[in-house]
Amino acid sequence: MLKNIRKLLQARAIIMLMERFFRLGAGAIITFMVARMLGDEALGTYGVVMVWAAFLAPLSGMGLNNLVQKMASSQSSAEQSRVYLQTALWLRLLSGVLFGGLMILGFALFYPHYFQSGPWQISTLFMLQTFSAMMLCEYEQNYRGHFRAVALSKVLVSVLTLAARIIALIYGAGIDMLLLVVGIEFLLTGVMQYYWYRRYAADEPGLQLRWLQWSAAKALLARSSWIWMSAIVSVIYLKIDTIMIEQMIGIAATGQYTAVARLSELWYVIPATLAARYYPDLLKAYHQSWDGYLWILKKRSIQFFALAVVIAIAMTLTAKWIMLLAYGEKFVESATVLQIHVWAGCFIFVRALISQHLIITGNEPLSLLSHGVGAILNVLLNMWLIPIYGIEGAAWATLISYAYASFFFLLFAKSTRTHLWQLCKVKAKPAAPAVTPE
Repeated sequence: MLKNIRKLLQARAIIMLMERFFRLGAGAIITFMVARMLGDEALGTYGVVMVWAAFLAPLSGMGLNNLVQKMASSQSSAEQSRVYLQTALWLRLLSGVLFGGLMILGFALFYPHYFQSGPWQISTLFMLQTFSAMMLCEYEQNYRGHFRAVALSKVLVSVLTLAARIIALIYGAGIDMLLLVVGIEFLLTGVMQYYWYRRYAADEPGLQLRWLQWSAAKALLARSSWIWMSAIVSVIYLKIDTIMIEQMIGIAATGQYTAVARLSELWYVIPATLAARYYPDLLKAYHQSWDGYLWILKKRSIQFFALAVVIAIAMTLTAKWIMLLAYGEKFVESATVLQIHVWAGCFIFVRALISQHLIITGNEPLSLLSHGVGAILNVLLNMWLIPIYGIEGAAWATLISYAYASFFFLLFAKSTRTHLWQLCKVKAKPAAPAVTPE
């Protein structure tokens, strides 16, 4: 019994999930405390700033995370693999500085009243987000099987920053100090990711400009451009409802919706983490056997969807008690919003695997197209439904647009329709490898 428990706790997916859940749970605790101690308007302000930070993530990410792993692993020599990894790191660091600066200017222009409440704290948050570039080091270590130390280090960073934010709130700090601590968390996490990369690859050279090659940069950007744009559009359609609610109803309603979204999206860490965990397995299966790859993809998709349905049912039945326990009496009326919003997770869970499939099969343009149409659909539905139904309308807009952009778009392209049909026909794991289609 103890041996089985030990094996379970040592499993890569379990450790990565525990780490992500802890970090997301820490963010949820702060959301609960802000709602109870500072009120819905303060929570709305916090939500707006964090949405802008979410917009910055794909801008500086450049769509390189999984792509770097794929392109580096396909190189004929270790030196070329190193060139691709370090080139990607430099691209992300430079883009982080550039887009972080632009984000500061944009936020100060569009939200001067919020920016003036903590100008240097908000600016520091956006600039320190540059260190999220070191996520590439973590992806590299995950691919090589070194994941435990990185995950535990990130938990340690989360413990320290969670304690700092709780103490700050207890002693009367405002939103500005919480945002500063979030920025420091980006810095510390990036440092730890780079440290463990150097620790496990002691023979590899550290980050040096001489490994930045423009030929590799062009090759990476040529492949990542679609993914990059798709990620940007994806965040827009995932987060635009918060911005539209603030503009159309007010900051208090934004706080109510932020509270709901925090609970509903808490579960999104599961597909994101597991998809990152299973990506190397899918990539290897794809190179070995098309039918074997489809079998693994189908198996994981069913598991992801079933888990999402169970979560959605549980959250729907207990929504009022969850809102009361987490946020207090003032937020209970938003329980109906949670009961709608949580079902969008069923599509988000499956989309995590579909995104991997689109990268592996070279269908990156479809990823952008699906997110683009989803973003337009979400904006139009919000413009129609928010004035009529308030934040419940925003939840319905989210559910409908997520459903299209996460799954139903597959029916509108010939290649993905074919793959979906083949996926449905796979009955069991094939005994012999089949030829991977070009």
